[in-house]
Amino acid sequence: MSLLSEAGAPGNAENALNRAQELIYDAWEKPRAIHRIRLAKRALKISDLCADAHSILAEDEARTLFEKREHYERAVAAGEKAVGRQAFKDDAGHFWGILETRPYMRAREALAHCLWECGERADAIGHLLEMLKLNPNDNQGVRYVLATWLLTVRDHDAAEALLQTYKNDYSANWHYSRTLLAFRNGDEPGSRRYLADAWEFNPHVPGLLIGAVEISLQLPEHYALGSPDEAVFYVLDDRENWASTEGALPWLAEAIQTLPPPKKD
Repeated sequence: MSLLSEAGAPGNAENALNRAQELIYDAWEKPRAIHRIRLAKRALKISDLCADAHSILAEDEARTLFEKREHYERAVAAGEKAVGRQAFKDDAGHFWGILETRPYMRAREALAHCLWECGERADAIGHLLEMLKLNPNDNQGVRYVLATWLLTVRDHDAAEALLQTYKNDYSANWHYSRTLLAFRNGDEPGSRRYLADAWEFNPHVPGLLIGAVEISLQLPEHYALGSPDEAVFYVLDDRENWASTEGALPWLAEAIQTLPPPKKD
C-alpha cells in the first residue's frame, strides 16, 4: 500500500494523514455538528487525503443533496489516493482487514446511499457490488442494503446471485428476501419452503408487513437476530418491495396461517 503526496514524499504524506485522522477520532466524539465540522476542516488543512473529514462535511455541513454528493465524491477520491492504486490489486478480497482502507470503504458506502437518494440507482448498486469484491467478508453489511436495492429495481438474477453467494446468512433480511424473490419468480413451493424457514427464524416479520402489528416509533441502536427489533428494521427497509409485488401481502397473510405457532424464546 502506498500513500502519495503532490510533493512526492510518501512518508510525509502518511504522517500528515495520520495526524489528520487523529482529529477525526476526536470529531466523532463531539455531540455538536459545529465542533465536528471545525475539526474536519482542520484535518483537511493537514491532509486533503483524509476521507473521513470529507465525509463529516457531507453529513454535517452540506445544505443540499448535491453538496452532500460532492463531499462524498471528494471523500472517495481522497480515500482511493491515500490507499494507492496497487492496493486495489494486491489487497482486493480483504480490504476491511487493512485499517488504512476503512475511510475509503466508509466513504464509498455513504456515496452509494447518496446516489440512491439522488435517483442514480444503477451507480449506487455498482458501488456496493464493487465493495463486495474488495471485501467479500462484508464487515460493513452492505449486502443487506444491496439485496433490498436489487429487489427494488427488480434485478432478480443479480438478487439470486447475491443471495446464493451468502447462502449461509441467517438474518431476517436473507430469509424473507429469498421468500419474496421466489414468490416473484412464481415458485410457489419454493416461496412456501423459504417462508417456513423464515418463520422459524423470525416470526415477527409477517405481522408487521401485513399491518397486523404496529411498528414501534422508537428504534434501538442494536438488535438480536430473530428478535422483534430485527423484524422492525427489516420491514422498514423492505416493506415497499413487498407492497409493490402484486399479491405478495395477501399470499403472506394466508400462508402464515398454515405454519405452526412460533417457538417461544
